[in-house]
Amino acid sequence: MATNPHATTNRDTIVGSIDSAGSSDVDEYVIADISADDAWLSMQAEAAPTLTAWR
Repeated sequence: MATNPHATTNRDTIVGSIDSAGSSDVDEYVIADISADDAWLSMQAEAAPTLTAWR
């Protein structure tokens, strides 16, 4: 059976947050699937798309 790695189920938990600047001067926007190991990405918070842009 083929599976789609991009499909979500009701067990998947996707979250997003701003990681405040620590060692660098730039805040990071992080999106993560906390139901899977190493399933995350980040970008500079200033470069993150707005919700309006996602529609």
